[in-house]
Amino acid sequence: MRRRHCDNKKDTEDSTEVCIVKISVVIPAFNEEQAIGEVVCAVPTKRIYEIIVVDNGSTDGTAKQASLAGARVIFEPRPGYGSACLAGAKAAADADIIVYLDGDRSDDPSQLETVFGPVEQNRADLVIGSRIKGILEKGAMPFHGRLGNRIIALLLRLLYGAKITDIGSFRAIKSQTLSGLQMEQMTYGWPVEMVVKAACRGLRIQSVPINYRRRIGKSKVSGTLRGTILTTYYMFFVPLKYLFKPY
Repeated sequence: MRRRHCDNKKDTEDSTEVCIVKISVVIPAFNEEQAIGEVVCAVPTKRIYEIIVVDNGSTDGTAKQASLAGARVIFEPRPGYGSACLAGAKAAADADIIVYLDGDRSDDPSQLETVFGPVEQNRADLVIGSRIKGILEKGAMPFHGRLGNRIIALLLRLLYGAKITDIGSFRAIKSQTLSGLQMEQMTYGWPVEMVVKAACRGLRIQSVPINYRRRIGKSKVSGTLRGTILTTYYMFFVPLKYLFKPY
């Protein structure tokens, strides 16, 4: 993947764009062979420094398809969504802003600037794409998923004052800010932990409406009983845990 440093100037020797703000897109992926190539190719690279796909122990051709599409592929053998996200953050350590999105095509990469814009413009420290406030494609999110997200968002507002409407994975944060949060949840608790710790530090958290589409393939979370139970547990456990744990 060609790296970009973007101030819209061009190097006369290699025609590589030079950008002031380095924005890296991190895509955690586990067995997303069918979708990952399309997702990577849909990323509007004009403003993007690099695209990193974190293969989290896939047993299919996820890594190959991501590489063919132009992404830098790294491997994280330790299972867990949080493990993959942390590995991606470490790989993108020289970026100014990290944008996370899913590799199953449910998130729309054309909305990247909508998500990272407030962080880049210093209007927010953490931005989360809200599927609830955006356009939700029919069948993209089951009822229990919508209900659970509303309950968790309400809980985070009540306990921590986080004014969000969704706890989705499409989000943007400065690399330095993320490093300072000292993330610990290596499984399904990662998205909630980020919000909780950001709120505890008094960071500016913002929700922006996004479009959300039906994923390609079967969901590892809402598509399985185990995934649904574990996600629900961590979504409720993490906000309560940090109420009693100094941070």
